[in-house]
Amino acid sequence: MEENICNNISFEPVFSRGCCQSKASPDDVKYAPSCAKLDVYDWLKDLPLPDSHTRFDCIEVRFKNNRKDFFRCPAGMFLHQGDIVAVEASPGHDIGIVSLSGELVRLQMKRKNVNPNKEDIRKVYRKARQADIEKWMIAVARENSAIVKCRVFAGNLGLKMKVNDVEFQGDETKAIFYYTADERVDFRELIKILAEEFKVRIEMRQIGVRQEASRLGGLGSCGRELCCSTWLTSFHSVSTAAARVQQMSLNPQKLAGQCSKLKCCLNYEFEAYQDAIKDFPDDNIVLKTRKGDATVQKVDVFAGIIWFSYKTNDGEFYALPLDKVKEIIQMNKNGKSPEKLEDFARQKEKKVVLDMVSANEDLHRFDKK
Repeated sequence: MEENICNNISFEPVFSRGCCQSKASPDDVKYAPSCAKLDVYDWLKDLPLPDSHTRFDCIEVRFKNNRKDFFRCPAGMFLHQGDIVAVEASPGHDIGIVSLSGELVRLQMKRKNVNPNKEDIRKVYRKARQADIEKWMIAVARENSAIVKCRVFAGNLGLKMKVNDVEFQGDETKAIFYYTADERVDFRELIKILAEEFKVRIEMRQIGVRQEASRLGGLGSCGRELCCSTWLTSFHSVSTAAARVQQMSLNPQKLAGQCSKLKCCLNYEFEAYQDAIKDFPDDNIVLKTRKGDATVQKVDVFAGIIWFSYKTNDGEFYALPLDKVKEIIQMNKNGKSPEKLEDFARQKEKKVVLDMVSANEDLHRFDKK
């Protein structure tokens, strides 16, 4: 932000837009791209354009939280990442921060299937003036109290909905309230009350529970901030098949995130497990030996080890490398059976398991005393 805009203005309300305050001085307020979830790195900014190539006339502008859009610049206007701009909205205008400019915007539009030649792409009016910034900050400062009031009004009307967030337009002519609800909600009376209270145009927008978690934020079971509130912007469906392939316990309490849906991180290594598990036999495979039949107890996919135990349940587990398991399976197909699994097991893993079994038995005896 330019110094003349930052002076004598408290930027605390616009933390959600990626603006922060330096610890060195209360008056030293600046835009910090790293503070924003939707910030991107322009890896083409240092590469000069060919002489015959004209600068791309569209930019990417981000607003609060999870909202971005593309806008067309007027001829002769050159904007850079971090510039605050006034852009076309419906109705009026909105204030946003330029997140990308130049050739990388062309690639982003192609990735999101947006045609840059469309006539309905909204326009950039100008760089934000001092008056625009001040009005924008006043609008943003109203958001926290607006959420509380909207929740009170919805409760008084008996509406079964949860108001999660609100975003005021930069010119203070419109407010978007985000909510979640299990059933259809008739909020016509609520809109009338909100319009009378805030004197702006009201829009109610329903979001899913994953989007709700991304807006509210929090800590996951891993101890880190939620992926959806820090960097994850697109949500893909997650199924229990991802947990099964990764040999995870199908415990809903452990697999569900704060949004009560299956954790998005179950998909992170899913494809890697799918590729690695192609060479493994079915989990229901039974190895026949002269000592007895053995069944699968555990699979270590990336280590290439399968743990077996006899059906007689003697309490011992045997770690067999994948190639040894395939060898025994082939022997069984040929009508042959090895003497025992111990001849094929890896001694190191066997010793570790035996030590664990012994320690559990000692602990059990101690509990009885």
